[in-house]
Amino acid sequence: MMMTTETNTAGSLTTPGKTKSLKLLKAKWGSRRTPLVIGNLKISCYVLEDGTRVLSGRGMQAALGLGEKVSGKKLGNLLKSPRLGAFFDPGILEKFERKIAFIRPNSSGHIPTTYGYEATLLIDLCNALIDAHRAGVLNPEQTLYAEQAEMIVRTVAKVGIIALIDEATGYEDDREHKALQKILKAYMSAELVAWAKRFPDDFYRQIFRLKGWDWNSLTKQKKPLEVGKITRDIVYKRLAPGVLEELEKRNPVVEQGYRKVRHHQYLNPDLGHPALSQHLHALICFMRACGNWKQFQRMVQSVFPLKDEQMHLNLESFDKTHKN
Repeated sequence: MMMTTETNTAGSLTTPGKTKSLKLLKAKWGSRRTPLVIGNLKISCYVLEDGTRVLSGRGMQAALGLGEKVSGKKLGNLLKSPRLGAFFDPGILEKFERKIAFIRPNSSGHIPTTYGYEATLLIDLCNALIDAHRAGVLNPEQTLYAEQAEMIVRTVAKVGIIALIDEATGYEDDREHKALQKILKAYMSAELVAWAKRFPDDFYRQIFRLKGWDWNSLTKQKKPLEVGKITRDIVYKRLAPGVLEELEKRNPVVEQGYRKVRHHQYLNPDLGHPALSQHLHALICFMRACGNWKQFQRMVQSVFPLKDEQMHLNLESFDKTHKN
């Protein structure tokens, strides 16, 4: 018995024997002249009319060192590699198979359709390459891709890439209030989540080391007041747009001078908690790589910039800082 398959894309829905056309989404922001800049890498990026952030397939290939002018089969062969398959999170490969079809701004000709990938898939691919490299299962060519992936992950986190693309395409200036509400709805929980430990001890241990404080003097019940200010700045303020403001509105300081619950209890388990965990993991990695607090601050401002901070990332300068 032959199995039937169904493929769903932004542009068409096909089933055995018939094809149903769907409206192609248009890219309202972005062009080849406004790429996402990561050090010396330039990746074509777009924001579609429904808010989806997209990277071009060629740009994704070039970012990993596969070559921009080669066939897209090279990326496909890498994704199908049995050496790499076990290191993808569930569902990621299926997302790669479903390319996003859209129309570029001011496109013309008989074939105006462009194909790309949802932006955060670049980070998922980088993470899989890094994990496979650490497990020692990659061949020499794939090892080169993993080294490039590690440079990308050092400078771009999954949440940060949204802000970077918005800045590069100009979407940030045109973003409507409802877009911010959509982000908050995705991150925030409608109900208070039961308390569970979310911040690893190593997060605080690394802060103490970089600040020159005595870790052995720390008690489980009390941390220096400055730790709370640091957490507010490097974690919640940079987790996603508007999240800190919403948390402080829902969880205000009471008359006694403290908050009733931990901020993270207002984040939802589906996106908020995983995003927090990934953000903390990135911060811990950066702290381990730094020798002092100022060096770490510069790295945070480069990787997780706020609106008034520099958005352009420079891998070369990062590597020099990392070596010093």
